[in-house]
Amino acid sequence: MTTYVVTIPGTLLADRTEERTQALKQALRPADPRATRIGEAEHLEMLTFYSGSSAFSVRLEVEADDTVAAEHDARRTVTDALRTAGYTEDEAPLGDAVITGITTE
Repeated sequence: MTTYVVTIPGTLLADRTEERTQALKQALRPADPRATRIGEAEHLEMLTFYSGSSAFSVRLEVEADDTVAAEHDARRTVTDALRTAGYTEDEAPLGDAVITGITTE
């Protein structure tokens, strides 16, 4: 298996509250890339909201056999976390997943 850091952009079309943001962070915590060598070296933040907009990006650590599986797993993780935080897919559309780091142990 290979460890990938996958970045997925998105846009919140519903209200962002502190409660929802904390629920989202909690749901994403198991895939936090800061626990990886890449994340530590790059000081990666798991969840970033962009000032003055409703855009965000999520960076996740995913173990997978290939990039296609890594992107798929990351997208599923983000979608599930958004749902846990109370957002529907229409309220938080996601962009294309991008591999932003690869490491083999």
